[in-house]
Amino acid sequence: MDGRGRLAQSLNRAGLALIPLERRRAPGGAGRSRAPVPVRSQPGTRLERWIARHTPLLERLKLTRGGGIAASALIILAAITYGVIKGGHDEMVAAALRDVRDAAANAVGFRVTSIALSGNKHLNREEILARAGVSGNTALLFFDVADARARLLADPWIADATIQKLYPDRLQVTLTEREAFALWQKNGRISVVGSDGTVLEPFLSRPYLPLPLVVGRGAETRANSFLALLGRYPEIRNNVLAAILIAERRWNLRLKNGIDVRLPETDVERALAELVVLDRETKLMSRDIAAIDLRLPDRVTVRLSEAAAQAREAAVKERAKARKGGAV
Repeated sequence: MDGRGRLAQSLNRAGLALIPLERRRAPGGAGRSRAPVPVRSQPGTRLERWIARHTPLLERLKLTRGGGIAASALIILAAITYGVIKGGHDEMVAAALRDVRDAAANAVGFRVTSIALSGNKHLNREEILARAGVSGNTALLFFDVADARARLLADPWIADATIQKLYPDRLQVTLTEREAFALWQKNGRISVVGSDGTVLEPFLSRPYLPLPLVVGRGAETRANSFLALLGRYPEIRNNVLAAILIAERRWNLRLKNGIDVRLPETDVERALAELVVLDRETKLMSRDIAAIDLRLPDRVTVRLSEAAAQAREAAVKERAKARKGGAV
């Protein structure tokens, strides 16, 4: 203390004298410290680079109120998200969240309790509801009508679908189904197709055996117009076993008795009408012949079957022999 009872040096709160850590250096650098300064190495691993890049952000979080809690929550959330994505569980988590959401909506009266369904013939009620994504836990409030309609239209039997939500708990589903129109054979396999060429079933079952048969690439999409034209001539239509599309340009008819009728690429109706007249006059489609060629507009060419050709050849020889004997 000095002579007046005061401290010669200030004390800290613990009552200790504050001693300066560094004294003023003498001019000229005398007494300057030469202690080595540590140099931070460049981060090498991905984790080290991430920590180095986000350290300023974490330091700022520490300076704010509740920054530690926020940082911890951020790290936990990031870890959970990474684990879900890395493990491929994102769809499972999304489904769980949807279930929670629907349960909450159902608890306040939005559970689907009534479904009015109309227009279905080939598909049963359970199949339709399963395709639309409707279950016993479906909440009308969150039911996605557009997604359900897209799911239904993915079924080849369904040509159109309308879905209406009637709050608080009813659904109305109206379907327009395709009808089985023809059998289509390609590469030896037979499928059931609709009038627009859509393959309804990739196999043949007994109920569809009476349907007309079309054969060849592209025949499934062109069958509707051609069979409609052929239907105007029942004398021919009732004798047809199959309609064969040749090179996606023109049709041949295979009759039930094995005769091939070769139709032109254009003016098909004229050729069919001419065939009807010839059959009425000469029973052409009932003869022992192999093919009837109607491709030329000014003539009809008939090719005999092998047996008929041999019989005709033998008859020609007999006539020639008879004429030769008569001349002698």
